[in-house]
Amino acid sequence: MPTLTTLVVFLGSTLALLAVPGPSVIYVVTRTLEQGRTAGLVSMLGLEAGALLHVGLSAVGVTALLAASEVAFTAVRYAGAAYLVTLGVRQLRRRAALPGEAVTTPPASRPRLFRDGVLVDLLNPKTGLFFLAFLPQFVEPGRGPAALQVLVLGGCFVVLAALTDGSYALAAAGLRRSLTRRRAAADGTGRRTSMDRLTGAVYFTLGGLTVVA
Repeated sequence: MPTLTTLVVFLGSTLALLAVPGPSVIYVVTRTLEQGRTAGLVSMLGLEAGALLHVGLSAVGVTALLAASEVAFTAVRYAGAAYLVTLGVRQLRRRAALPGEAVTTPPASRPRLFRDGVLVDLLNPKTGLFFLAFLPQFVEPGRGPAALQVLVLGGCFVVLAALTDGSYALAAAGLRRSLTRRRAAADGTGRRTSMDRLTGAVYFTLGGLTVVA
């Protein structure tokens, strides 16, 4: 197991990295603004579950094999981008309900939100490469199996990521409530459509970043 000193340095480095919002924060905030606090938190849990899977793959060497194969890495990268684009297309195809009319496309269920979060993170090979490059720096020879140390460090990272991403989800939920109150007295027919377009554009952007980054 890592020493206390190593854990303190690792946790400080992790917090410094997580302080800068990245794609996961953008994804969680978008989901929250779209469907509310619960949707944002469930999406966050899905992302962190995907991150845990990446940690496990890094510990057993699968990520290293993926990084060594340009074809495999590219295939996973494009699969992740395609999934994000699919989410964007799905969002753009939603139609706002007219007064007295039922919404044509129901919001995503909690299992679907969780699954989307897992797949968005799992199909991003750069996440696995990050763990492959970052975690071994804190592995100490003679303190136990390297794979076990990677799992412990990765678990700590995911817990901190859940706390930070969850905080962004709660903040976005507060913003959503504020925007809803401001627009409550106005005609909101186009508000749902505007939000769907914004959400779809975010997914397209994240998909593009996955390909070119």
